[in-house]
Amino acid sequence: MHSPISGLVTFHPARLAMRRLAALLLSGLLGIVGSTVLHAAPKPVGTQGHVGCVENPKRVERPEITEPGVYENYLVDSNWAGGNRVKITADNVTLRNCEIRNASGNGIGVFGKQVVIENCLIHHLLAGSFKDQKDAHGITGSWGRLVIRNCDISYVSGDCVQFDPDRKQSGTVTIEDCNLWTGPLPDSAAGFAKGERPGENAVDTKTPPDGERCKLVIRNCHLHGWNQPAAIQNAAALNLKENVDAEVIHCVASDNEIAFRVRGPGKRGGAHVNLIECAIYDSGAGIRIEDAIEHLEIRGLMMGQGVLEKVRVAGAKPAAATTNGKASLPAPPLKDLLQHGFTSESK
Repeated sequence: MHSPISGLVTFHPARLAMRRLAALLLSGLLGIVGSTVLHAAPKPVGTQGHVGCVENPKRVERPEITEPGVYENYLVDSNWAGGNRVKITADNVTLRNCEIRNASGNGIGVFGKQVVIENCLIHHLLAGSFKDQKDAHGITGSWGRLVIRNCDISYVSGDCVQFDPDRKQSGTVTIEDCNLWTGPLPDSAAGFAKGERPGENAVDTKTPPDGERCKLVIRNCHLHGWNQPAAIQNAAALNLKENVDAEVIHCVASDNEIAFRVRGPGKRGGAHVNLIECAIYDSGAGIRIEDAIEHLEIRGLMMGQGVLEKVRVAGAKPAAATTNGKASLPAPPLKDLLQHGFTSESK
């Protein structure tokens, strides 16, 4: 039996050399053992129950939602057209049990506030080609009290979720119980050949350079397949950067070049990141720490099999670290964790 590991690692500005920090991380960060903190009943990681359309969906070409309300059971098959295939400009909208597919633009563009997107299947959003990939995101738009729940998003030539490409607004985005993934295409599609892997990140953050921090919560999600060969270098499940407070809880990252890429100050600010009881498997790098990140807190991180480099440090002189914990236990088998969730004991 294995149990998730608890502990605390906090990063703050200091004058430690890169090698010293890397050694400290490798010996301390990667397995801090203590009591497991669980805040809710365990459940499978990722989507649960039915995702996508239900019986007799309504076929629509390019809906624009301009009034509050609940909109459900739409099938948007775009025949490789571009633009935001579903555009939400109203506040107080729920979009439920829809499938958006086969586009060269974004699946859903969200420009209203207090929006919920749940039980949606979004896939094959492909622009350009593998050698000249263009952005086509699963869900994008403006920060603004958005919840993305129980959705499966895959095979995008941009990111499954990206906020905000225009970097004009602040707000909150919560992503929970989702599968955000890519992999070699099973068949040729648009300008991509069978076997080519589209996409950049499961989640990518872009924010205004100053002002109030955007808030991102990613909870109980499976993030996988962001690996090489890819159209970009440093493919990562999470690319957390700029002026954002990000909290990642009970997430599993597997089969990625980089699981969690956490980036410090640049011209648009640097991310503040909390990683809480997550697990990493089969990745080139577990955590890539860049540019002297000002705040990185890690509690209960588990490392499973196949992680080649648990911590990688890049960019400017990294921050100092303080650790409080003992040696780690290995993560449970990936299949068990996905099926049973983050329990205190996983068989």
